[in-house]
Amino acid sequence: MPAITVSDFAQLPRVAPLSTHALQRPVLSVTSAPSGYEGEGFPVKRAFAGVDLAALDPFIMMDEMGEVNYAPGEPKGTAWHPHRGFETVTYIMDGTFLHQDSHGGGGRITNGDTQWMTAGAGLLHIETPPESLVLSGGLFHGLQLWVNLPRKDKFVTPRYQDLRADSTTLLTTHDGASLVRLIAGDVAGHRGPGSTHTPMTMIHATIAPGAELVLPWRADFNALAYVMSGTGLLGASDAPIGAGQAAVFGPGDALRIAAQDRPDNRGQRGLEVVLLGGQPIREPIAWAGPFVMNTRAEVLTAFEDYQKGAFGQALPHTGASDLAH
Repeated sequence: MPAITVSDFAQLPRVAPLSTHALQRPVLSVTSAPSGYEGEGFPVKRAFAGVDLAALDPFIMMDEMGEVNYAPGEPKGTAWHPHRGFETVTYIMDGTFLHQDSHGGGGRITNGDTQWMTAGAGLLHIETPPESLVLSGGLFHGLQLWVNLPRKDKFVTPRYQDLRADSTTLLTTHDGASLVRLIAGDVAGHRGPGSTHTPMTMIHATIAPGAELVLPWRADFNALAYVMSGTGLLGASDAPIGAGQAAVFGPGDALRIAAQDRPDNRGQRGLEVVLLGGQPIREPIAWAGPFVMNTRAEVLTAFEDYQKGAFGQALPHTGASDLAH
């Protein structure tokens, strides 16, 4: 899982130890992600399946894509499909994906790159492996996160952010035992490159066996963790968590994640974990397939607009965005 790393964590800016008065967030629940298939048949784990949307807010869902070692001819992607009302964040740790959308965005993302697509008023989108990967096969591993947009931003003009791996903010702990990849948001006075409509933080952390990561966390944010490999302990109560499991934290102003010093069932030591937090939007959610709106009527309108072909051309709805503001 290369993503982006450095040979010596000690050269990175350090997150200072927190005050003993910091309130560690308790663990409210730990759930296991079921497996499924997406697009044209690539394997995923539904990271937040079974978690109430109110606990996820402002996030909608997240898929762990792979980890899979494709044989030649096996790599798969998606066909053209629509989105409206939210943002997709695609983070690739191993392998390569090509993206294109009907608003002119797109590109190639690989090994630590992130594609941040604000669907807003609506667009068509396609994700495919490059021909070279299809021919050769190889390792593929990534995440796709859906971030809700507040009502006032549902019809913003679509936007695309191409976040290269080397733009990721890299931090370590006071003991140099963890690597914190800050993709978006703020932590301990440092800021990630992603620009968000909804205040949020996204981190991919690597924690050495037996080490712990303690981070300050905004009290007005929710807090979620998803483990991709290894086994760990969360919060002051040492709640156990393993690969393919997600945790929801309760209130507080600090997160604690410790990596156990034993291998998981795949022989992986240490911990690879995604940490997410955001300011809840607290608005009604009407979600059907690729559309995340506030009312059922708005979802039906999105389907009608898609069937009319509106998502494949300059959208008349972008004018409505100005009225909404």
